[in-house]
Amino acid sequence: MLKTLMEMRGYQLRAIDKDLGSVDDFYFDDRLWRIRYLVADTGNWLPGRNVLIGQEALERSEWEDKVFPVTLTSAEINDSPGIETDLPFSLQKEKELRQFFKWREYWDDDVFIQPAGFTPMGVPGGEAMEQSLKQGMNSPGKLDGNPHLRSANEVQGYYIGAQDGEIGHVDDFIVEDTSWDIRYLVVDTQNWLPGKKVLISRKWVSAIDWNKQTVQVNMNRDMIEQSPEYDPNKPINREYEVRMYDFYGKPHDWE
Repeated sequence: MLKTLMEMRGYQLRAIDKDLGSVDDFYFDDRLWRIRYLVADTGNWLPGRNVLIGQEALERSEWEDKVFPVTLTSAEINDSPGIETDLPFSLQKEKELRQFFKWREYWDDDVFIQPAGFTPMGVPGGEAMEQSLKQGMNSPGKLDGNPHLRSANEVQGYYIGAQDGEIGHVDDFIVEDTSWDIRYLVVDTQNWLPGKKVLISRKWVSAIDWNKQTVQVNMNRDMIEQSPEYDPNKPINREYEVRMYDFYGKPHDWE
């Protein structure tokens, strides 16, 4: 099932014995486009402290009740290593957190493997940077922040750069509710086309300029303008996806 991050923001996070608070943000890996953490606003329960919940701790979501059940107790969360949720946070703290909850250390495997059909964003020296990061995660020394975790709240609003200029901005993300992979970016073209929203697959993103806050795609503005309109009030079905992929001349990911 496909869900938007915007609709899930504010959902309740429910531990085994009590409610933890509400979802305030999502942190994703900018190479695999996969949600790694939900950021919980704990309100009055843990004043002044936001909590990171790894997607490994989530059970089947209760969509009608807008609740994410979590396989943790409030005591476990209270006793967990404190970590500042502002990015980039310490790699050492992240490692301690994952070891405490016995969550898989993802930097040992799939985060460094490009999945089938994945087009890496053009980052000079990217391979060397990844190898350095992997070595750092497994070393006992001081570790700096993980440069590949990004806040969905921050990226929402980034400009969309087409081959012939800017057109709109990132309005939302659409994720698969089992793998927590981001499948589509919702693009609001109101900066250029009043009121229209369209979808762009994460695989069609050629680069992201974090300094200029721009997501670059290899298509022109006219193509984006004429692409099938996305209605956030309607679920995305296969018929719509086929029409969109055929319009862009892209192979069907699901075949």
